[in-house]
Amino acid sequence: MMNPPVKIGVNVFVIRDNKVLFGKRIGKVGHGTWCLPGGHFEYGESLMDAAKRELREETGIISDNLEFVHIINDPEEHTHYVHINFLAKDFQGEAEVTEPDKFAEWRWFEIDQLPEDIFSGHKKFIPTFLRKLTFVDKQ
Repeated sequence: MMNPPVKIGVNVFVIRDNKVLFGKRIGKVGHGTWCLPGGHFEYGESLMDAAKRELREETGIISDNLEFVHIINDPEEHTHYVHINFLAKDFQGEAEVTEPDKFAEWRWFEIDQLPEDIFSGHKKFIPTFLRKLTFVDKQ
């Protein structure tokens, strides 16, 4: 039996006034949980372009100034993701639900008062970000 392919995800920390932007997921995977803007890396894209595209597609926010934050190798029981995460150093626009089949809302949370129900694939992102780690391997 062949193993499923490793997937590459790109995600963006959007921070304003010490608050971080999270979207409430709807649909199949992670319904009702909160996550950062992001998605799958596509063939032929640069990582930076993929992160900018996902941010724009999901929230309507545009950022031409992203900074690499960290990479997380995250094999789980049924999936294996490598997440490459960025920080929007500056951005234009306000978050809006541009993909109503994927998100119910976008909300700003104080960085030290995040929701309890964070999407399982993103739970490692926050402590890694706060500890300023740039690499987390399989744990």
